[in-house]
Amino acid sequence: MKYVGAHVSTAGGVANAPLRAAEIGATAFALFTKNQRQWRARPLKEKEIENFKNNCRVHGYPPDVILPHDSYLINLGNPDPKGLERSRTAFIKEMRRCRQLGLTALNLHPGSHKKMIGETECLDRVAESLNRALEEVEGVTAVIENTGGMGGQVGHRFEHLAHLIEKIRDKDRVGICLDTCHLFVAGYDIRTPEAYEKTMEEFDRIVGFEYLRGMHLNDSRGELGSRRDRHHSLGRGELGWEPFRMIMADPRMDNIPLVLETSDPGLWPEEIQLLKKFAG
Repeated sequence: MKYVGAHVSTAGGVANAPLRAAEIGATAFALFTKNQRQWRARPLKEKEIENFKNNCRVHGYPPDVILPHDSYLINLGNPDPKGLERSRTAFIKEMRRCRQLGLTALNLHPGSHKKMIGETECLDRVAESLNRALEEVEGVTAVIENTGGMGGQVGHRFEHLAHLIEKIRDKDRVGICLDTCHLFVAGYDIRTPEAYEKTMEEFDRIVGFEYLRGMHLNDSRGELGSRRDRHHSLGRGELGWEPFRMIMADPRMDNIPLVLETSDPGLWPEEIQLLKKFAG
């Protein structure tokens, strides 16, 4: 079964996220558990946690269809020691917030070397950061998102993702989230059946579909290989509708959250219904 939704707002508190997901006809959703552009976060209150869990239960959102995202400020491969420790501390706190909310995964961008250290050294820092977090917090899987490769980002090649998985000690608690826009601008074409299958076979050979824990479904304003990470509404960018038809018909993407981060939230109900239609 395909579980489709969007990254919904938590304005007014995290307990509102499942309500907003239900309003747009989502069967999955993503959220930030704190302000994604600030380091500090107020502690979650017991009533807020209770309301979030209750709203998820009422509207039929078990933990495996919810994919929270960490702060954009976190860089687990930061070449600066102080910045690295700050990121590691913040990530562990976000893992704990997920644990409090009964969530079992946390989506992350792996990080950036800022053109100050090599890719391999940066990847090793990311892996060590994740190892520390997984040892510190039980019950939450680290879900690494592929990137578009902008600004020194690692994670834009399947080999990077495989390197990280290899270095993670607890293989049962690491996964991958594939972002379609990021795939495309990093140079992986998915616009035709032949290109789509070639890319997915390469992912399976290098990483493995057993690690796929979610997808972000976004069209792209940037061209193939441009490393220009700008999301667009489905069917309105360089990808068009065909990749999303193929994803929704692909059994390898069953039973994971498929989350829209497209540029116009007003279109989410329509996009979700079309995706469901593609899935039959």
